[in-house]
Amino acid sequence: MLENLITMIEEHNPNCDVELIIRAYQFAESAHEGQYRKSGDRYFSHPVEVAKILIQLQMDSSTIAAGLLHDVLEDTPNSYEAMKLEFGEEIAELVEGVTKLTKMNFESKEEKQAENLRKMFVAMAKDIRVVLIKLADRLHNMRTLKFQSDDKKKEKARETLEIFAPIAHRLGMSKIKWELEDLSLLYIDPQGYYDLVDKVAKKREEREAFINSIIKDLHIKLTDFSIDSEIFGRPKHFYSIYKKMVNQGKAFEEIFDFLAIRILVDNIKDCYGVLGVVHTIWKPIPGRFKDYIAMPKPNMYQSLHTTVIGPKGEPFEIQIRTYEMNNIAEFGIAAHWKYKEGQSGEDEGTNIDEKLTWLSQMMEWEKETKDPAEFMESLRIDLFTNEVFVFTPKGKVIDLPAGSTPIDFAYKIHSDIGNKCVGAKVDGRIVPLNYKLKNGNIIEVLTSTNSNGPSRDWLKIVQSSQAKTKIKQWFKKERRDENISKGKDMLEREVKRMNVPVALALKEKPLTAIANRMSLHGAEDLYAAIGYGGITLAQVTPKIREYIKNQVPAEELEKYIPISPKKEVEKKKTGTKSSGVSIRGVDNLMIRFSKCCNPVPGDDIVGYITRGRGVSVHRKDCPSLMESPEKDQRTIEVDWDSDTEIEFQAEIQVNATDRKGLLREITQILTDDKIAVNSLNARTNNKEHTATMNLVVEINSTEELEKLRKTLKSLEGVKDVFRVKT
Repeated sequence: MLENLITMIEEHNPNCDVELIIRAYQFAESAHEGQYRKSGDRYFSHPVEVAKILIQLQMDSSTIAAGLLHDVLEDTPNSYEAMKLEFGEEIAELVEGVTKLTKMNFESKEEKQAENLRKMFVAMAKDIRVVLIKLADRLHNMRTLKFQSDDKKKEKARETLEIFAPIAHRLGMSKIKWELEDLSLLYIDPQGYYDLVDKVAKKREEREAFINSIIKDLHIKLTDFSIDSEIFGRPKHFYSIYKKMVNQGKAFEEIFDFLAIRILVDNIKDCYGVLGVVHTIWKPIPGRFKDYIAMPKPNMYQSLHTTVIGPKGEPFEIQIRTYEMNNIAEFGIAAHWKYKEGQSGEDEGTNIDEKLTWLSQMMEWEKETKDPAEFMESLRIDLFTNEVFVFTPKGKVIDLPAGSTPIDFAYKIHSDIGNKCVGAKVDGRIVPLNYKLKNGNIIEVLTSTNSNGPSRDWLKIVQSSQAKTKIKQWFKKERRDENISKGKDMLEREVKRMNVPVALALKEKPLTAIANRMSLHGAEDLYAAIGYGGITLAQVTPKIREYIKNQVPAEELEKYIPISPKKEVEKKKTGTKSSGVSIRGVDNLMIRFSKCCNPVPGDDIVGYITRGRGVSVHRKDCPSLMESPEKDQRTIEVDWDSDTEIEFQAEIQVNATDRKGLLREITQILTDDKIAVNSLNARTNNKEHTATMNLVVEINSTEELEKLRKTLKSLEGVKDVFRVKT
């Protein structure tokens, strides 16, 4: 076994540290002495086969050594410290990483499976070689699965199909992915597998004759154009055919492309030259050409694919790529490996990091997504589905899950662009935001600084987990700010009603102490909990009273005792207070508030002396007042009283996109904020799908009115909220 191993190393990776491999071989052989597999073979044969797979992947010396040692920590008395002492920290860390993954028990329960996949991605992010060893381990176990019980066979096969094959695909390791899928199919549906093998075998001779005639014609043509190439038939693996039959409901006889032609050339220029030659010989099928050279897949795959009509009217696929592209297509991330001996570690390392940007993105939303079901759904979308490739206006290629929309594209560019997205152009034409992007589209995102942010409906149409996470983050933050504001206002009102000094009760120190007692992290969390109804005012106010009674010194409390009404009267030397307004230097005049402009404390106001009805108080910008010819002769100066508690009327108008539940949400806000509504007039425009509402509300200041306006404007679909002047 050792001689075979060394021969393989010399063939696939002559720069490998053979001495290290021999030491690892001998250490593992001794550690597994006396252990046997269910097949009856020595257990040590398994790590040797794992090492062989890693050698074929042209992995570095440390990875091959770790492959030989990968079961030592789990299945023998040897410790991590002993392995570190013998082989160094790098190899010991790799073996321990694989051991942790081996201990994971994948179950059908979504929560357990999600947690195990989280561990898998953490291991991948730390050192991708851990997962490469695990894939090699799984591949050999699948090759020898026949010795397990029937239940174990199905369990391992399903786990391989659902988890390990897709990860191999995402790492670009198609050779391993195909074998894992075919072996899984063998145990999940043995009858279907053998039926397929039999049908393919019966048709193989006929198909091979067809392929050989195609190869002959192609070789002659390419030689005429002086293009050096290697041409061969590539049979599709069984699972690919099986999936097409099941998913598309096709009979085996309806599938023509289970054998394809692959053409390998020296450079990219020749790839496109070959494509031109192919299309002069056979007619291409529209819509079946894919350029993965200009737009590589996220797993590094590059190739030209075209489907043409053959000489007998049968369609067949041709794949055109360079030798280097073919190597990457089969071995994926391993073909770029930064630890491979004889290469520039720094440059290759940077290259690898770029190839694995999808992994860092996955780790970002993994941290954000706590719900296991949501995590698994996101995983199925981002890791296990097909991609669509589109362009920015500057020509940068962006990959997204199939079925993505301009919103997915916007969030892939940047969170702020997604949050401010109001529309999109595809290939220069304005499209709706739920438009399904197609390969080759050029996308331009239209943004607005006045945007109200994402709509909740976007969560129903976006495909990428990145977009969903960013939209949820926005709502979480926006709703938190809204709840904090709402909770603070509710608590302030309640404290006033209790005749407790607001400036003392709403200090950071007492609120933080109260929040901590209620298992919250601070004053803002307390306000937010009140705002969304997590805790009630009745739970908080007794604690405020208790805090002031027990913790606030008497001398500090005196500072906040309000001046008595009697002293307040003594302070006023001139002027009369009436209905919340003082008229400078004038007593005993009847005061009323104008209905045309409904002034509110905080507005700039002026008095207008009427004939027989006292002084009418207007806003200074009131249109009716501006139009009065006697304005200059009849106006007098008036001021708001600082201590007024009178409620004033104000009219606001809400303009919005019409939708179900809008009126209910508006009235709920008014109810929650304890704002009285004197009148409400709502009307819709069915043609334009808009709604307009005018509300006359009772409030006590312009600050309260502005807070209400902002809250209403934050509602989904609300375009504008403004105060009606007249």
